Amino acid sequence: MAMPDEVERLFMEPLDTDLQAMVREPRPATPGSRLNALFIFPAVGILLMLVFITAAIFQFDISQLIDSLMILVTLFFFALVAMLFWALAPRGNNA
Repeated sequence: MAMPDEVERLFMEPLDTDLQAMVREPRPATPGSRLNALFIFPAVGILLMLVFITAAIFQFDISQLIDSLMILVTLFFFALVAMLFWALAPRGNNA
């Protein structure tokens, strides 16, 4: 017969309180990680093509939208050029 002092008690184990100082280092980036941000442009282009295809199939009048869409396409072009300069720029280890 087990004595009350011999009852196995299940306690949570104490947390490891030996904290080590963690130095935040920037994670090493792969060479193409900045170029992955450029995948937004084909996605926007596909959506724009779907708008034009839908307008052609269902004969929607998009004549009021053409000026706005051309301004949007021009802005996307300049954003693409800026992001290409950013993505292809050499990385500096100034951190």
